[in-house]
Amino acid sequence: MRSRLFWILAIIYSSLHHIGSGSTSTTLKRPRAGDPFDTFPKNFWQEFSSPFTDTPEDEELEVTETTTHEPFPFFADPYTTLNISTQLSSSVYLHCRVNDLQGKTVSWMRRRGDDLTLITFGQHTYSGDSRYSLEFEEPNDWKLLIQFANERDEGPYECQVSSHPPLVLLVYLTIIVPHVEILDERGSATPEKYYKAGSTIELQCVISKIPHPSSYITWRHGPRLLNYDTSRGGISVKTDMLPGRALSRLYIANANRQDTGNYTCMLGNEITETVVVHVLNGEEPAAMQHANGSRQKADASTMVVLFLVYVCISGSISVAGMERGLGPGRVWGWGWELRR
Repeated sequence: MRSRLFWILAIIYSSLHHIGSGSTSTTLKRPRAGDPFDTFPKNFWQEFSSPFTDTPEDEELEVTETTTHEPFPFFADPYTTLNISTQLSSSVYLHCRVNDLQGKTVSWMRRRGDDLTLITFGQHTYSGDSRYSLEFEEPNDWKLLIQFANERDEGPYECQVSSHPPLVLLVYLTIIVPHVEILDERGSATPEKYYKAGSTIELQCVISKIPHPSSYITWRHGPRLLNYDTSRGGISVKTDMLPGRALSRLYIANANRQDTGNYTCMLGNEITETVVVHVLNGEEPAAMQHANGSRQKADASTMVVLFLVYVCISGSISVAGMERGLGPGRVWGWGWELRR
């Protein structure tokens, strides 16, 4: 500031000096040696015309450019491939958790080889199968619900986010089909079981390969549900849910002829097994009668075969005797005669 004030005063002084000397020439002359203008810096007028600031002359202003990028959507799960298992005829959710969606759209697709079938788009369902639906759970879970899952539902599904490039989460669904078997009181599997009247019917239903039981095990006699039956009396059902399997026991006390029929063990509506029960009043079971008849037929067949073998051997001996010169009446080689 002081240096600039000094130069201003010098200019005024020089101007007054020229006026006082009576110089009227308008020709611009180069300043003499020692003239104050001769020592002005070249950028004096530029600095003089610029606004005065208190900023030091050697300070450099740095300009930093900052750019804010839009958040990119990402899956909350750390994996891009998930495996889900459910048992036959149960309902299952396929989860797709997306953070920072930023107005993008979430879709569910079903993949079969190279083909993709649209199931849901946003919160709208486009599948013609009414078992499929979309349920959104705050804050970020786009859940695909599959009801009454069957074996055709097994396979890969894709959750896609309409970003650029698109985000894809692969979910592979496995349908587990439980194995059902009905055993008797001795633990033997048989399609038919015979009981005497007055005895206790005891059947065991063993169900294996159950990842998570989602329904109760029920017993039916024909169309009649036995689990809560109180009309007959003497019926008891005990079910134990074990890791990966289930065991249900059916007891029917004081069996009578009306207890004859088909007994079915059911897990849900599609997992079933049936056994036929016969209650007898002292008579021999039809199966045993059939077995005895078959044995008698087998004995008769054996007798026929032995007789034919006997005849063949006898004929061979007779031919040999005739070749030795025996008469036609001597049919046996040991000298016996066949009397006419």
